[in-house]
Amino acid sequence: MTSAFVCAELQIEPTVRHADYIGNWLELLKADKRAIFTAASAASAAAQYIFSSSTRQPSVEDVASAA
Repeated sequence: MTSAFVCAELQIEPTVRHADYIGNWLELLKADKRAIFTAASAASAAAQYIFSSSTRQPSVEDVASAA
């Protein structure tokens, strides 16, 4: 998810996800329906950290809307 947030902020075209990647998410979500929220929160924090050393720091709204 972090890569999706960062790519959206930098206007980088995302690549197609591999079946294994999606399969792992499906398995995780079957086990924990709230896992997506935990992952999104961690991804948002990671994206904020990545951009914290840049000259332009996106707001929380920028990162959240990139999802």
